[in-house]
Amino acid sequence: MDRTDMPIAVVASRIRREERLILEAFAARGVPHEHVDPRKLTVLLGSGRPPYRAALMREVGHGRATSVAATLNALGVPTLNRLEVLDVCGDKLRTALAFHTAGLPMPQAGVAWGIPSALDAMPKLGYPVVVKPVTGSWGHLTARAHDEEQGRALLEHRAALPNPQQHVFYLQEHIDKPGCDIKSYVAGDRVVCAIYKNAVDDWRTNTAIGGAATPCPITPELTELAVAAARAVGGGFLGVDLLIDQEHRMYANEVNHTPEFHGAIDATGIDVPGFIVDWVLDEVTALETAETA
Repeated sequence: MDRTDMPIAVVASRIRREERLILEAFAARGVPHEHVDPRKLTVLLGSGRPPYRAALMREVGHGRATSVAATLNALGVPTLNRLEVLDVCGDKLRTALAFHTAGLPMPQAGVAWGIPSALDAMPKLGYPVVVKPVTGSWGHLTARAHDEEQGRALLEHRAALPNPQQHVFYLQEHIDKPGCDIKSYVAGDRVVCAIYKNAVDDWRTNTAIGGAATPCPITPELTELAVAAARAVGGGFLGVDLLIDQEHRMYANEVNHTPEFHGAIDATGIDVPGFIVDWVLDEVTALETAETA
């Protein structure tokens, strides 16, 4: 069945600069598309396949994104990224487990489900130790504990929060960085572009909290690790965060399945939304070809 006239849904409850540029890139290529706000979407399970050729998942709310993707998949609409990728990338522990299974260089990490056991793990990783929530973005609730007293205070605060996911204590070795780390953008087996995220008045480098983006050269070493990290979580169009230490060794850190990229555009001039749309079209065409083979 020819579905090329059906729109590709761009699923997002918020239209940031990234989503606006993606919609413009679809329009520039003459590709039928439609912005779908999941807060306004109703799907009747008995009414057949929703009227979309595919869905590009740009929803930042993890629970909503996986729920919408699961529903669309079950009713025949492929999603990009795939549901399995959304599931893994939305959980820092599951991402770390994927890196560990793949044998990638990564910061030493640990997980505990109680305050005493987490405190016992901290000196084994070495102070300062990074305490991260398993879900969340932009560096929110990520903190460093420099000793047991600080560690206990952080853990007790997390334990008092109502969200049960905050009661999973994900701990990570602190990498002594040269004031920056790397965000790479991977489409399939290709690194589209990469930036340094430079810390400004904070040990964290997230651009969402003030980190400054500058161009990063795409070296063979960077490409090998970034693509391997993307493959470890299932592949797709992904933002792969890499840490570098004072000796410029690289470590796989996190993967974002709905990466922001306005900083990368401003720093590098690369047409990231154009790459996303081209990748979506290639993936959907391949899926449809396999379906009819």
